Amino acid sequence: MAIDFTIPEEAKEVRERVRKWVQEECIPAEKKMADGKPYKEVLAELRAKARAKGLWLPFFPVEHGGMGLGPLANALVQMELGQSHLGALSMNSQGPDDATMLTLLAHGTDFQKEKYLKPLINGEKRICYSMTEKAAGADATGMQTTAVKDGKGNYVLNGEKWFSSAATAADIAVVMAKTNPDAPRHQQYSTFIVELPNPGYNILRDIPTMAVHGPHYAEMGGGHAEVKIDNLIVPEENLLGGEGQGFAMGQHRLAYGRLRHGMHNVAMAQRALDLATEHVTSRETFGKKLEDRQGVQFMLAECASQLYIARLMLMHIAYKAENGMDIRQENGIAKVFLANMVHKVVDTAIQLHGALGYSLDTPLAAWYTHIRSQRLVDGPDEVHKWITGKNVIRAFKKDGTSAAAAGGDLL
Repeated sequence: MAIDFTIPEEAKEVRERVRKWVQEECIPAEKKMADGKPYKEVLAELRAKARAKGLWLPFFPVEHGGMGLGPLANALVQMELGQSHLGALSMNSQGPDDATMLTLLAHGTDFQKEKYLKPLINGEKRICYSMTEKAAGADATGMQTTAVKDGKGNYVLNGEKWFSSAATAADIAVVMAKTNPDAPRHQQYSTFIVELPNPGYNILRDIPTMAVHGPHYAEMGGGHAEVKIDNLIVPEENLLGGEGQGFAMGQHRLAYGRLRHGMHNVAMAQRALDLATEHVTSRETFGKKLEDRQGVQFMLAECASQLYIARLMLMHIAYKAENGMDIRQENGIAKVFLANMVHKVVDTAIQLHGALGYSLDTPLAAWYTHIRSQRLVDGPDEVHKWITGKNVIRAFKKDGTSAAAAGGDLL
């Protein structure tokens, strides 16, 4: 039987609409911000245009105000949106909001959907996700924040959170805490919805990082907050998904976030390659165009090869997701590959630009310091490789071959 790589026409059509949107609206809007126009004004204009064009929440069901795209079409869209830092924001598809909205949709009560999900869908509010702690980075089951019932219809939370992305820009926080230390390890944790600002959820600071902190960094959701949780009172009606379900919901949420990061990484890498190609075709050194030098051609070829592999990975994962197949092994493999791929391609683009690439006159240097985080967020490379390797060994011990776990059983 033939393997069909044909993309449905309706998926191609929406990809072209979004590609045009990013190139004609989002990238030019970046220039408006650079020239001093306030971020909130720029985003409001973009979002009004996007909604008028039916470009809103691509991954969300139509009945909830989204475009209703399946995994394949959504992957194609996200691989365009990542070319601009305003792309996902313009269509209300930005992280960390997107994955948390999906969690609320799947596990929220009617009350929670009306009060918290609806304004998120409408783009009126933003949400952050507070799980990570200093004592529990890659191992989420090591978190120490506690939630105890007070006998008055509330939970009282105490602890600390670390690298709560977009907390300083958020109106709502989803906080994970330990509710039952005696339960099995993965059933000890629950998740709570918290309205912000709240005196019990004290944002101490946005943690300084190596990323380039531009004037709109925090308000766009680029900051990563350190949070002190001190006698934070949360009504029982704000428990999300039931006691003991926090860890399982968190892992499902992170699975989508990892893929979205990867999709945006492909878009960013493609734009970096385009910028590099534009530069080498216009730059001349020692009486010869850069484009005519074999070494330069080899560098471009390596970037193109990495992008080709990356797109195939994502399209295959989207195919399996469309058909309800298990994507956990492929997701872990892709998370590591795509994070390293974008780092390699942007680094090469900087090198091909010379000193210009090291400057902030192109977006490449800012991207470079930002994307280094991709090998750490949503689990570092080493954790995903460890799990992937364990799955290979487990498959071999089970039936004498590790082909399926290593990607040999592609379909």
